Amino acid sequence: MSIKKQNLPFLFLLLFSFFLVSCEEENGESASSTKPKARGAIGEIVLAIDSAKWNGPVGETLKDIFQDDVKGIIRDESIFSIRRVDPRAMTRILRMATNIVFVTTFDDKKPGSQNINAQFSADAKEKARNDQSLYMLRSEDEFARGQEVVYLFGNTEEELIANLEKNKSKIQNLFQVRERERLSKVILNRKNSAARVMAREKFGIELLIPASYQLAKEDDDFMWLRQPTPSSQKPDLSIFVYMTDYNSEEQVFPESIISLRNSITKKHIFGDPGRPDSFIVIENQIPPVFNNFNIDGKFAVEMRGSWRTNSLSMGGSFISYVVIDSEAGKLYFLDGFVYYPNESHRESLREIETILLATDITPDLDVAS
Repeated sequence: MSIKKQNLPFLFLLLFSFFLVSCEEENGESASSTKPKARGAIGEIVLAIDSAKWNGPVGETLKDIFQDDVKGIIRDESIFSIRRVDPRAMTRILRMATNIVFVTTFDDKKPGSQNINAQFSADAKEKARNDQSLYMLRSEDEFARGQEVVYLFGNTEEELIANLEKNKSKIQNLFQVRERERLSKVILNRKNSAARVMAREKFGIELLIPASYQLAKEDDDFMWLRQPTPSSQKPDLSIFVYMTDYNSEEQVFPESIISLRNSITKKHIFGDPGRPDSFIVIENQIPPVFNNFNIDGKFAVEMRGSWRTNSLSMGGSFISYVVIDSEAGKLYFLDGFVYYPNESHRESLREIETILLATDITPDLDVAS
């Protein structure tokens, strides 16, 4: 089982009995097959909400969810790009968006909210009145194929805000996982087979690397792959893998992980191969952000932060995953970093995250294709 299948597991309120009036007759495969294909950039969400509600407390709560900062990087970048529209202005083109979020409260009499409320059946509204914990309905392929439509609702603004605040990370993760899945279909459509074989032989892991990445350096316990020919319109992306023995839980303490990454990059990764003082280190101006979770039943730590060369000539952002295989007594350090001066790093980091979280630490190599 791959990392991405178990990354940050969550349970969402799936209201299977909560039908919308407008889509009661469009649940069959034949109906879906006649719909247009959804379209939209990775990380983009169309948010349909009445303007007064958007400019009030509900809007502030939604901004805190969808426009939250990407963690660990120096510049301010939101995790998603939001396109706010009035529900009455949802044209056919907008309804073809890959990600759509409708937001309303049933006590709101303003035209925008009433437009959304009309899509809920009387039975649905009654269930919401009787259970204030109901706040979200997911609907796949409602207007287009490959689409995720989410309805966020409440009887009152106070009730909706309370549920949104309580479930902030779940809502974020819903779209983060979805966007990684979308991206993986694009970047992992063609894979670097040589890197895949090397990772199997060297580390015993299943590493899926896009064909656009090439081997930059290897050692007994290390391999570095890099996407070549970066330019002002194309970021410089790198992935590296390191394996060592696992001896103590102290190895996954934040200070130990920082020290380990610095030791790996000091030995192997240079901004300028001809200058030994250009090795990469973690930038301490903004301390790295850590997150603990389980991957395939194994303890893992995510670290996000910024890096720079020791000579201060280059810098960027990175994501690391430390995964412990206690049965084999091994520690795996999976890392990706981006160099793209004065440009957004969000989608580059999403690509790195997608690649790293597709890694299988303990695959059945006898049956791996």
